[in-house]
Amino acid sequence: MAEIRFSESVSARLEDDVLIVTINNPPVNALSAHVRSGLMAALDHAADQPVIAGLVITGAGNTFIGGADIKEFGKPPMAPVLPEVIERIEAFEKPIVSAVNGAALGGGCEVALACHGRIAGEKASFGLPEVKLGIVPGAGGTQRLPRLIGIVPAIDLIATGRAVKADEAVALGLADSLAADPVSAALTFAQAQAGKPLRRTGMIAVPPADAAAINAAEAKVSAKARGQTAPSEAVRLVKAAGERELKQGLAEERMAFLRLRDSIESAALRHVFFAERAAGKVEGLDKVSPRPIAIVGVVGTGLMGSGIAVSALTSGYRVIALEQTEDAAASGRARIAETLDKTMRSGRLTTTSRDDCLARLQTTAQAGDLARADLVIEAVFDDIKVKTELFQKLDGIVAPGAILATNTSYLDPDAIAAATADPSRVVGLHFFSPANVMRLVEVVDCAETAPEVLASALAFVKSLGKLPIVCGVTEGFIGNRVFSAYRREAEFMLEDGALPHEIDAALEAYGFPMGIFAVNDMAGLEIAWARRKRQAATRDPAARYVEIADRLCEAGRLGRKSGRGWYAYPKGERAVDPEVTAIIEAARAAKNIKPRSFTAEEITGRLLLAMVDEGKSLLTEGIAARAGDIDLVMINGYGFPAHKGGPMFAAEHSKDRT
Repeated sequence: MAEIRFSESVSARLEDDVLIVTINNPPVNALSAHVRSGLMAALDHAADQPVIAGLVITGAGNTFIGGADIKEFGKPPMAPVLPEVIERIEAFEKPIVSAVNGAALGGGCEVALACHGRIAGEKASFGLPEVKLGIVPGAGGTQRLPRLIGIVPAIDLIATGRAVKADEAVALGLADSLAADPVSAALTFAQAQAGKPLRRTGMIAVPPADAAAINAAEAKVSAKARGQTAPSEAVRLVKAAGERELKQGLAEERMAFLRLRDSIESAALRHVFFAERAAGKVEGLDKVSPRPIAIVGVVGTGLMGSGIAVSALTSGYRVIALEQTEDAAASGRARIAETLDKTMRSGRLTTTSRDDCLARLQTTAQAGDLARADLVIEAVFDDIKVKTELFQKLDGIVAPGAILATNTSYLDPDAIAAATADPSRVVGLHFFSPANVMRLVEVVDCAETAPEVLASALAFVKSLGKLPIVCGVTEGFIGNRVFSAYRREAEFMLEDGALPHEIDAALEAYGFPMGIFAVNDMAGLEIAWARRKRQAATRDPAARYVEIADRLCEAGRLGRKSGRGWYAYPKGERAVDPEVTAIIEAARAAKNIKPRSFTAEEITGRLLLAMVDEGKSLLTEGIAARAGDIDLVMINGYGFPAHKGGPMFAAEHSKDRT
């Protein structure tokens, strides 16, 4: 039978006595208004045709339905709204089966939940990620999912936004079966259900659940939420599914959805979402073709270098890792192998994939082996002489078209590039540690970096599944420059009367996973100390300078690894140390500073202002292209809570929170 078109994105064909309805709305089959109206028109058609015994809903391409249309965010709703479409599907008199060929996310998962059967293809995945945008599912997800899989698993999926693959979906009861050809299997399923009482998800009783298990699931969500509202609302609504009739539960869900949609928290997370879409975009660069990269050289296999190597290996690259000696090269290989083994033990890598990664890894002490590399990333000691001499050596080894990338945190990459034979092929790739885990990479566009080198670096970072943020050359780039201002202000407050644990407590209450002094202890205090000593000769004598951190370092308090830093660590647990308090009090007395107390709001307010002022300077100087880039760096590299939107967003919308 010929194709029937119900809207610009929804069409159907009749196969035997089943109407196969296909959604084709690239790139992700989002639930745009024309998709919703097309589905309604398909249902009208099926209802009017006695020859049609049932329907199958599927998606074109690699996605079932990828969720809401982001172009409709913030705009008045257009009829038919999704809850109406879903209610119509569930109440339909003829069987409707979803053939989930790919991702069924958000509203797409809710459409599948409303169907009378769900067949998962091998590449199917199901998820309700709304909490990641500061909202809850708004079309029945919190009420129908627990009816299918139970309250505790539903809390896990909805309150975290976690997606499940096909096999887990079947095990949970979210999908009825898995099939290599989900459309064919769904057609058979629909034919088998024709004329029989249909299993309507909303009419199923929620399976009984153990109260202790529910409480444990709720506590786990609360611990991770760090002040975010949507996860706790999701838990409340899922629990309500076991206590309310469907109609009442749906009404509560819709009210919560609308309330959260209009909240500053949701606005902040939408800002982050759109900032990520804009990240890495450089005017005019879309017309530049990146160079092909197949072999990646990594110089140095310490914590950073081995992490970079693992990221490249798990993304399919061949890696040549260079060390100074054969023994160091062997140790580097062992370090990389152990990291891959940990990834495998966590379930994120199969044994076969681990073995494949190791087969693509070469560790060596012979610099000449890097001749085949398309990209070489140095991760050696952060010293200008060490790095420039390395790049000068590589000039005579690598091919003319190979890219040289420096992973320096604070040194001037322009100075490193200037020492090479071809500065145009030098770019900064500032990974964050551990590089195989941290998503952020600052891509430094040096003064002489060629456009195709920058385009290649961006393409490479994206291929690793990481978030590239382009920045210009400045000491510390975006992240460490803002972090330095943030740390400086925190130390000013120490002199003015606050204590490390008070500042950290205020930050953790705001939503940071860890306060700044605890972070410093984790990272180690010696790198920043070395930098301060390096800058001492050029420091403005009139500028305020806090010596407390220097006193700690001089006393051998270098952080967690030395057992003492801003805190003591008896039995590995962080504890306030009277010795640190005494050092702080002595520093105040030396400057005749009369200490005063600070509220948590004053502490976070001062620290936020310090970050924002530095961010504004980065924008004025052209180091950062967008305020959203600064927010992404601070969220992904320094623990700023995403549900606050980043420092630039938070400052701009501070009045909206009061």
